[in-house]
Amino acid sequence: MKFSRRADAVTPFYAMEFGKHAAALEARGVHVVKLNIGEPDFGAPPAFLREVRRISDGRPMAYTGALGLDALRTAIAEFTATKFRAEIAPERVVVTTGASAALLLSCAALIDPSDEVLVADPSYPCNRRFAESFGGRVRLIETTPQTRFQLDAAAVADGWSERTRGVMVATPSNPTGTSLAYDELRELCSTVADRDGWRIVDEIYLGLADDGPDGAPRSIAADDPGAIVINSFSKYFGMTGWRLGWAVVPEEMIPVAERLAQNYYICPPTPSQMAALTCFEPETLAVAEERRAQLRRRRELVLDGLDRIGLNVPVRPDGAFYVYVDVTETGLTSTEFCETALEQAHVALTPGKDFGDAGAERFVRLSYAASETDLALAIDRLGALLNRL
Repeated sequence: MKFSRRADAVTPFYAMEFGKHAAALEARGVHVVKLNIGEPDFGAPPAFLREVRRISDGRPMAYTGALGLDALRTAIAEFTATKFRAEIAPERVVVTTGASAALLLSCAALIDPSDEVLVADPSYPCNRRFAESFGGRVRLIETTPQTRFQLDAAAVADGWSERTRGVMVATPSNPTGTSLAYDELRELCSTVADRDGWRIVDEIYLGLADDGPDGAPRSIAADDPGAIVINSFSKYFGMTGWRLGWAVVPEEMIPVAERLAQNYYICPPTPSQMAALTCFEPETLAVAEERRAQLRRRRELVLDGLDRIGLNVPVRPDGAFYVYVDVTETGLTSTEFCETALEQAHVALTPGKDFGDAGAERFVRLSYAASETDLALAIDRLGALLNRL
C-alpha cells in the first residue's frame, strides 16, 4: 500500500508514544505516574453525567444542524460574555467534534497550498498538522523565556513575508502553560489584521488561566471580530472523550463553516451536545471553578517540588496545567531524560521535541492534571533519580 506524502511526513506524537511505553510497563505490574498527557483526572461534571444517563433511554439521537444545537450555541455565547467578557452573537458559534474539528474547519476555510502560517516554537504539534494537511507551510518562530514562550506583535511583524497568510496562537499555551497578556494579544492580532492576514487563537485553556490585573481572563473575541477563536469542553469542564468543542467565527465565515462541517462530519455528537447544556448551570460552573482552584494548588505543589529537587522552570506558568522544565543541568537531552525517568523512576513525561525545534532537547513538559498524591510521588521519584545521575 502506498501512503500519501502527507501521511509519511507526520512525526509521532511523543506524548502518546511515552504513554504506550508506560502502558507496557504497567502491564508488567509496574506503577507509573503518568504526567505525559494533558487530561484532567476529574472526569465529566456530575450534572452532565446525570443528563447523559437520563437521555440514554432509547430515544432517537438524530443529527443536529451542522453548526450544533441552537440552544447550545446560545448557551456558549452567554458563557463567553459572562466568563470571558466578550459579547458575541450565538450565530457566530460553531459547535464542533472537539476543538480539533474546530481547527480542522478553520484551516480548511483559510489555507491554500503553499500559504505560509506563522506558529510559535514551542507549540502544540497537532494544531500545525492541520495547517500542513491543507498544504500550508508552517514556519516556526522561536520564542524565549523573555517573551514567556509566546509570539508577540514584534516577532510576527519580523517574521511576516509575502507568502504569509496567517498566524496560529495559543494562550494559555500547551506545552508551557504561559499566557500572552491581553493587550499584547490584541496588538498581535491588530498587526496581523493590518497585513490582511487571518488569525486563529486557541483559547481552550482560557478557563483555567489566572485572573489578570483587570479581573477574569478575557477572550480576544471581545476586541477582534475577525479572529477565529477556538475553545473546548475538554479542559475547563474536564470532558475529554466526549468530543465537544466550539469556534467563534467571523460572520462572513458562518456559511463556509457550515458547508465544511456538513461534508466533513455532518454534526457534532448529539448526546454530548444535549447533555452539555448542563455545563452552563450554576452547579456545574461551581464544580468547574473548584477544579480550577485545585489545579492551582497542584501547580504550587509541583513548582515547589521541582525547585526543591533542583529542576529549573524558567517561566512560571499562569494557566492550563503544564510546566515546561529545563533539564540541561542533568547532562541529559530531554528525550534521554524522559526515557530515563520512565524506565528508572517510573514517571512518564513528554520531551520537548513534540513541540518544536528550539529547545527540543532542552525542555520537558510535565502535566499536573494528575492527583496531588501522584504529583507528590512523581516529585519524590524524580528527586531520587537526580541523586543517582
